[in-house]
Amino acid sequence: MLESLQKMHPQAECELTFETPYQLLVAVILSAQCTDKRVNQVTKVLFAKCGTPESILALSQEGLEAEIKSCGFYHNKAKNILAATEIILREYGGVVPKDRELLEKLPGVGRKTANVVYAVAFGGNAIAVDTHVFRLSHRLGLSEADTPFGVEKDLMARFQEKDWSHLHHLLIHHGRYLCKAQSPKCGECLLTKVCAYYQDNNKESKRSK
Repeated sequence: MLESLQKMHPQAECELTFETPYQLLVAVILSAQCTDKRVNQVTKVLFAKCGTPESILALSQEGLEAEIKSCGFYHNKAKNILAATEIILREYGGVVPKDRELLEKLPGVGRKTANVVYAVAFGGNAIAVDTHVFRLSHRLGLSEADTPFGVEKDLMARFQEKDWSHLHHLLIHHGRYLCKAQSPKCGECLLTKVCAYYQDNNKESKRSK
């Protein structure tokens, strides 16, 4: 499965644009229920003006909201970013902590966000379960768990730890570009022989004939 995913998505990696772990943290918080493309458009302007914790914190709530408004849910996102930034400056000297448990204690940072920052910014082994990873894990028969954490545990049990982070990016790219929620491009997929979703739908189509 990993080999097939790699063949289909050889360039799979984080598509958020950032230069520092702090910028990645902000970008991931903004990406909740928003596309990476939109986030990159927003952060390109934001980080050019305010790319450090100090400069972000210097913005007012209203000022940050104005910068990130097009990402949606901008009030809560701005509130969380400012609160997390204050803690990073006060408790960690302006440096984003590498420890996932410490990351999860920051406002607006759940397990998925912590896993992304831990894996992408610090090279850790982690599987961040977003909507794409959750959907594909069920379609491919990799998990039947009904929570992101349950899916994460199932994936960690099935794949070697050294592959976790790359698997996360491969599944995201596959879900984003081929195995879409609506009208998945099964004809272009190399996983149909092992895909529970494809096999089930083929059985139904054969029965209908």
